[in-house]
Amino acid sequence: MNLMPEAGMTFEEALSRLEEIVRQLESGELTLDETVRLYEEGQRLLAFCQRKLADAEKRIKVITVTEEGSIEVQEWDENF
Repeated sequence: MNLMPEAGMTFEEALSRLEEIVRQLESGELTLDETVRLYEEGQRLLAFCQRKLADAEKRIKVITVTEEGSIEVQEWDENF
């Protein structure tokens, strides 16, 4: 598996790989070196997924109808 998720990996592929890594780490059947390597890969994948989600969140627009009946488009805000 590619250790650098930025090299053409989609969010879904990165998330799937991250889930696979978690299963392997939870199995307790890895050597220390394998555990560290997978942990580091998982950290890179987590950061990649978080960046992808943050980028997607920035692109989301919130469409609302005002009391006057007009349509208003706003940037995404966590407080909605």
